[in-house]
Amino acid sequence: MYNIIIYLYQLGVIILSLFNDKVRKMWHGEREAIRILREQVDTSAQYVWFHAASLGEFEQGRPLMEQLRREHPEYKILLTFFSPSGYEVRKNYEGADIICYLPLDTITNARRFLRTIRPVMAFFIKYEFWYNYLHILKHRGVPVYSVSSIFRPGQVFFRWYGRQYAHVLRCFTRFYVQNDISRQLLETLGIHDVTVVGDTRFDRVLQIKEAARQLPVVEAFLGEEYKHKVFVAGSSWQPDEEIFIPFFKEHPDWKLIIAPHVIGEDHLQQIEKMLEGFSVCRYTRLAADEHSTPLPTREGQGGGSALIIDCFGLLSSIYRYADVTYVGGGFGVGIHNTLEAAVWDVPVIFGPNNQRFQEAQGLKACGGGFEIKDSADFAQVMQRFISEPASIREAGRQSGIYVQQMTGATRKILSEINL
Repeated sequence: MYNIIIYLYQLGVIILSLFNDKVRKMWHGEREAIRILREQVDTSAQYVWFHAASLGEFEQGRPLMEQLRREHPEYKILLTFFSPSGYEVRKNYEGADIICYLPLDTITNARRFLRTIRPVMAFFIKYEFWYNYLHILKHRGVPVYSVSSIFRPGQVFFRWYGRQYAHVLRCFTRFYVQNDISRQLLETLGIHDVTVVGDTRFDRVLQIKEAARQLPVVEAFLGEEYKHKVFVAGSSWQPDEEIFIPFFKEHPDWKLIIAPHVIGEDHLQQIEKMLEGFSVCRYTRLAADEHSTPLPTREGQGGGSALIIDCFGLLSSIYRYADVTYVGGGFGVGIHNTLEAAVWDVPVIFGPNNQRFQEAQGLKACGGGFEIKDSADFAQVMQRFISEPASIREAGRQSGIYVQQMTGATRKILSEINL
């Protein structure tokens, strides 16, 4: 049944690739993968294979790849992606020797792929459970590890109709899971090779913090004396912006920095329209001016100041300038990366769709994260911060402590694996 579904899925991808650029890139990349491997594989080398569905999973696997590369340079690393949103961003990543798409999980593709690369071990990040690849790896005696995986009762493996497919989980040598609930669920299936280590993303955000840059353009916007409180909204969508922007129209003494998730001209203009009455500038325009000066705040006219980040790659460094942060996506499919903000010892506000995100639950529990459901909730949180400045510092302190306490998964995993 699984293979029938895969072939039907493949047919659907072929049809969609005629109309959708993202699907076309994925389909082309999958077909090119075997050629890339045949051209680049060093037949005398030993390869460790890391597979990540997309960019988020790559960030979870990255600390492991880089630590393994430092401590065991005798191995080469193969990195594969399923989604273009991962491959297109990280196809030039220097931490891997070969990077390509993972061909669709047909029996033929899996055999050709594994025959070409012959990995000595494999790491599947978080949610990757490819039936044919995993069964062939097990048949060949290749150790396979599931890293930063997390399981919930509603997943297919724990439903009556998914018990047959759940046998794929027995192909893993060991699971390194994020929490004890995941361990308990796996035990209901008779799987006991499980270690609770937490999430490698905590290790990754510490790396990101260490590599963060000072940003002269942002500092020019804020002014030399930093007289104002700073609110940074990261990865925001329109529903997020409709909640926090009106609040700051009533509080122009705060500086507002917005890094939207979608950087398209229509969305940027939409944000600028919502910021009517503010002194507004885009990051790239300030950066183009070698003699950038702080923007006027125009408090006397009732308007505040806002900087729109209209380029990628800066958000993790921008959080360092915040007094309070907001992470978007919680009024859509789910919140974005709260840890990149929390690591800077700042409070983190986010929308209601956060139940699937363990780090959000942890931040709420420790007092560093704040869930809001509407504008009234947002105003209540911010009014408390404004009336009790010490509460900002305490919430930020709790965020930082939480991140520090949750680090170490990378070291735990590598200490257990026989390399």
